[in-house]
Amino acid sequence: MQSLVCVEPGQLAYREALKPTLSSGNALIRIRRIGICGTDLHAFEGTQPFFNYPRILGHELAGELVDADGAEGFTPGEALTFLPYFNCGKCVACRAGKTNCCAKLQVSGVHIDGGMVEYLSVPSYSLVHSQGLSYDELALVEPLSIGAHGVRRAGIEPGEFVLVIGAGPIGLGTMAFAKLAGATVIALDINENRLEYCRTQLGIAHTINAQDPDVTEQLAAITNGDMPTVVIDATGNLRAINNAFSYLATSGRFVLVGLQRGDISVNHPEFHRRELTLMSSRNATRADFDHVISSLKKGLINSNTFITHRVGFGEVRDTFASWLNPANGVIKAMVTVE
Repeated sequence: MQSLVCVEPGQLAYREALKPTLSSGNALIRIRRIGICGTDLHAFEGTQPFFNYPRILGHELAGELVDADGAEGFTPGEALTFLPYFNCGKCVACRAGKTNCCAKLQVSGVHIDGGMVEYLSVPSYSLVHSQGLSYDELALVEPLSIGAHGVRRAGIEPGEFVLVIGAGPIGLGTMAFAKLAGATVIALDINENRLEYCRTQLGIAHTINAQDPDVTEQLAAITNGDMPTVVIDATGNLRAINNAFSYLATSGRFVLVGLQRGDISVNHPEFHRRELTLMSSRNATRADFDHVISSLKKGLINSNTFITHRVGFGEVRDTFASWLNPANGVIKAMVTVE
């Protein structure tokens, strides 16, 4: 079978690989859709933490079940997706049901080779039924679940002002689920085209360009002087993260969905005075996948809002670098595997 390998930063290569065979406790999937995410793009750039080369990228996946061992209720030929975060099931996090941050976690396409292949073997426990969703929708479940998990971590209450920093695919999904939770969402980004996308495609009424000199003043005006009670960062940009502490309301919650390499700087007296809460949000759980699938089925989330570019598997190598250019307006590139 054919695979696409990120040999080193900036270099992708098609290579022949052995088609996996069915093994105990695993399922064999024929890949049909591959969503391109920020992790893939950062790996290509060489800026992704926890990463080694060469690596087969890809964890936003949908496919057809070929065969499975230990997957009760699943039938060969059915469409499905899976949780690409493979956990040990034994550590303190797993015992608490937090399999998304397992102490020995292996993420497909990050710690181990991923889904830019024709066939992929995954643990049977990770399989997720399609419930009638299309391959396109199924490939969006994982990235949307990242945002849904961040919103769940924040514990958003109806009527709260929630600032989402970063209008990339994860940020847009976060905004969508914050809206479903009843929040008044404010989008902050440096790209005016992305902010326009927030307004026209997601119905976000309040958008701010992060390069404006009066961001704090604009936030105060929108929130009637209170400032947002929840800030969610989906950029992974150190400057954006450090700046965001000043955007929080007293007693607010700050959720880090984006990931970066450096150290966060916090003024402890000010952080303490306002009794702020800082938390991370890593990956997602099966409950988040179920929430996303239910929302897609009910039409509460429109998958067409997110997919802006489409290519065949054979075109990915020569197209990939173009998706890094903001001028090309990529929100979500979707790869079809025939």
